[in-house]
Amino acid sequence: MAQNNDNGSSTKRKIDEDLMEDAEAVNLAADWADISQGLRKDLGHQLHSQWIKPIQLGSVCKESGTLDLFLPTEFSANWVNDRFHDRLQLAWKIVRSEVRKVRISVHPGRRQLPELMLDNGRRPANDADTSAIAVAAGTIGEAGFTSSVGLDPSLTFAAFVTGETNILGKNAAERMAATEQPQFSPLYLKAATGQGKTHLLHAIGHAYLQAHPRARIFYCSAERFMVEFVQALKANQMIEFKARLRSFDLLLVDDIQFIIGKASAQEELLYTIDALLAEGKRLVFAADRAPQALDGVEPRLLSRLSMGLVADIQPADIELRRKILVSKLSRFAPLNVPDDVVDFLARTITRNVRELVGGLNKLIAYAQLTGQEVSLNLAEEQLTDILSANRRRITIDEIQRTVCQFYRIDRSEMSSKRRARAVVRPRQVAMYLSKVLTPRSYPEIGRKFGGRDHSTVIHAVRLIEDLRKRDADMDGDVRSLLRQLES
Repeated sequence: MAQNNDNGSSTKRKIDEDLMEDAEAVNLAADWADISQGLRKDLGHQLHSQWIKPIQLGSVCKESGTLDLFLPTEFSANWVNDRFHDRLQLAWKIVRSEVRKVRISVHPGRRQLPELMLDNGRRPANDADTSAIAVAAGTIGEAGFTSSVGLDPSLTFAAFVTGETNILGKNAAERMAATEQPQFSPLYLKAATGQGKTHLLHAIGHAYLQAHPRARIFYCSAERFMVEFVQALKANQMIEFKARLRSFDLLLVDDIQFIIGKASAQEELLYTIDALLAEGKRLVFAADRAPQALDGVEPRLLSRLSMGLVADIQPADIELRRKILVSKLSRFAPLNVPDDVVDFLARTITRNVRELVGGLNKLIAYAQLTGQEVSLNLAEEQLTDILSANRRRITIDEIQRTVCQFYRIDRSEMSSKRRARAVVRPRQVAMYLSKVLTPRSYPEIGRKFGGRDHSTVIHAVRLIEDLRKRDADMDGDVRSLLRQLES
């Protein structure tokens, strides 16, 4: 009996330790999101995307107070260490008192290339196998040519939440990674910042490598492509650069808009695209604008970028934002996050998915650190900066105007006393949306609808909530109006 109790206590301690480690990882990630966002404002998008964004968090040594930050290559680790070490260390000291020192290096796993296994459990048998893994892992390749960032293991198709606004991009990406030859190449993913295009690039790489274990994959940003190009040019290694670049089976290039104006690099990319397409290789590009909107791009390169499929990923609508939050919350079980908090975050953090997830992480981290329960009041208090940056003031007048246009009724009907069903139902929908999308109280909303009593507004809100659950047409109408008002 005593032994069973000891075993039970040991298991409980192990579970508690695992939970504490998970919570610590969440807290570190939330703090890093804040620090990274601040550095992005200070350094600008280009520098941040090239050098800060690839940083991966390690753990904090409790004895020495040292936090490890990892980068994929020696070059990038040295560069960041020389230029940003003091700034990173100061930022971490401010947000976490236990961090006394920051150490920037290459992840230890990156240096163990000969020990890596292929999918079938054997060691690489030859240089081709080793090269394939090196490229996937972001390690140094032949002729000094490196891939800038390894594939993030968390960014897979399984982890990508789909909705009406991104289903085209998701399906096109899966088709590009499939075993059979895709009908289109290159694939061009167009999306605003934080809407999932980089996630899909990584997911394509993972899926393709699973289907083709010997594949040679190169993933980089356009800026990193420029760095490699200039280094090869200075080192008089252009022949090696070209040969290696064109040896890949899958080329993934992110933020292609940053290659604008670089004539020599554009020309090399153009020749590389032609060479890879001629051999049936696969190419995927991502940018924050359509090919036709890329200023300063040579017409021949522009035609190559747009000759395959241009998949437009639209900003996540409220339903997709809610699905994403629910998906992320599954990692924090059994932590309880009320539905009204999920709805509040989905409704108010609308600029991009990255900010949405960052807000959720910050809220959960704060609740865990302070021992408070996650609530609507806590969310409003702790996410002030994120909420104010995302809040677009939707007015009741705007809601009434949009609803009247949708149902094709006169604007005066919002305040009239008419009880015809064709007028009452749109008026109730407008009241419901006014409560959902504005901070106005029930009495304030009633005054904007012809001086109606607050109980009338409460009845309308509850009625539409109930109808959305029972009536697919009503739910569709409300979804459509929400998209119009939030766009």
